[in-house]
Amino acid sequence: MDKFKIDSHKLIYHVERVNDWLKGNAVYPIYLEIAPSGGCNHRCTFCALDFLEYRPIFLDTALLKEQLCEMAGLGIKSIMYAGEGEPLLHKDIADIINYTKRLGIDVALTTNGVLLKKELINKMLGSTSWIKVSINGATRDRYAKIHNANADDFDKVMENLSYAVGVKRAKKYECALGMQLLLLDENAGEVVLLAKKAKALGMDYLVVKPYSHHPFSKTSKYKNISYSKYLYLTDELNALNDEKFNIVFRVKTMKKWDEAERNYRHCYALPFWSYIDAGGNIWGCSAYLGDGSFIYGNIYKNSFKKIWNGPRRKKIANMAGNKLDANRCRVNCRMDEINRYLWELRHPPEHVNFI
Repeated sequence: MDKFKIDSHKLIYHVERVNDWLKGNAVYPIYLEIAPSGGCNHRCTFCALDFLEYRPIFLDTALLKEQLCEMAGLGIKSIMYAGEGEPLLHKDIADIINYTKRLGIDVALTTNGVLLKKELINKMLGSTSWIKVSINGATRDRYAKIHNANADDFDKVMENLSYAVGVKRAKKYECALGMQLLLLDENAGEVVLLAKKAKALGMDYLVVKPYSHHPFSKTSKYKNISYSKYLYLTDELNALNDEKFNIVFRVKTMKKWDEAERNYRHCYALPFWSYIDAGGNIWGCSAYLGDGSFIYGNIYKNSFKKIWNGPRRKKIANMAGNKLDANRCRVNCRMDEINRYLWELRHPPEHVNFI
């Protein structure tokens, strides 16, 4: 059961913008991912962005607010604050989240949850559509080893989430509260236990997802991980689903590890999303962080609108859509399902009128 369509995509609900793209018109992105912080308080064993060195830099709040105001006017519908660092390290994160929501942009947050304290929850929970906490073990010791963190952080996260559930229920907020576990050989034996704990805590969902290797990552430990041996977890996890709790065991995505190739040759997804790092760089693709040829521009130098309408952004999108070899891209790219959908629209099979 995947009521949030996490193991699929939601571009099908944005027909007008997709139609404009099909007609060859310029479109602004629907979704952005923004990294308020380059630093992180954990050093997870699987971190795909370890090569960025966890830089202690933060987006300027005033500048970001100015850019957000422009983005709202351009039709950007949602922003997830996450990125290469821990977003809650930014001292103004609650203010940024609330401001984003006041502009009419839906807000989400992906975090390790250690800093998701009571004061912060009280300030911004009502402005978020969903909060997803990365927690990659169901016991203190396993969690500490995978997160390269103090075991006490596990208890802090569970306490923070318990408080958030209480606030959500008391205030009748719509925010979906979830956990996410990246399935590894080290934590496979704790997946069901974590699911049970998440359900008992009052979480709305738990996502169990596969590893995705970044080509620039210093970490190669999980590069050749196989997921076929873990598909047996499906039935046991599905048994925990009910009207209030949803487990998204991303079997569809896991099976892609065994596919010979994608059904698309190039990347069509870039016009519909983008990534802004903690240094203000706007990237066409997060899988190519570190490769300057995928940088559109920097919001400290130009506005988002000017950068998006500029020749460099258009040149990169054109290259990705016509020349980039998608089979050399990161396995389980987050835009994979969107690219499969867009490729079919551009390259339909025969007899499509026989619906």
